[in-house]
Amino acid sequence: MATDLGVDVEVLKREIKKTYASVSQEPQRDFVFPTGRAWAEDLDYPAELARVPEGAVESFAGVANPFSLGRLKPGEQVLDLGCGAGTDSLIAAQMVGSEGSVAGIDMTAEMLEKARAAAVELGAENVEFVEGEVERLPFADMSFDVVISNGVIDLVPDKDAVFSEIHRVLRPGGRIQIADVTIQQPVSDEGKRDIDLWTG
Repeated sequence: MATDLGVDVEVLKREIKKTYASVSQEPQRDFVFPTGRAWAEDLDYPAELARVPEGAVESFAGVANPFSLGRLKPGEQVLDLGCGAGTDSLIAAQMVGSEGSVAGIDMTAEMLEKARAAAVELGAENVEFVEGEVERLPFADMSFDVVISNGVIDLVPDKDAVFSEIHRVLRPGGRIQIADVTIQQPVSDEGKRDIDLWTG
């Protein structure tokens, strides 16, 4: 299915999954974007980063620090859109404590496998990881107090669908803490069709 942007969405999703499966399986490899614990530390991540198992953090591929917009409160229900290997979810799980909960959703099975293993290693029983797409969230209306995301929404052609879903699952008075890539100049039609520009 092609979007009005001229990119085949199914091809794009396959390429994104392939790229992030590589980040999961070969974290030591050089990618066109920064990855790993040193990168998260450069982004001034909170102290909870130190407790996140290396299996998750080695595949961290965020673009900024969503927690710079504020700490999560104990007891909050949090959704992490595009959770990857779970770094942000596991930080969130520590912040909200045993009275709170975190759901991470990602479409890359290899990343979710790492996230689940890291949650077990950390002993985080208040976090779950779900395979799915951020344009069609498998959660009930008004399920969350906070939605976080890090470097994911820019990868999705149908941003209206993502924000509609965020609005649907947030409780009244809920908030979003998004770190993402933005552009300052319009992208050419040729650029919009370039899968490599979407994935990296």
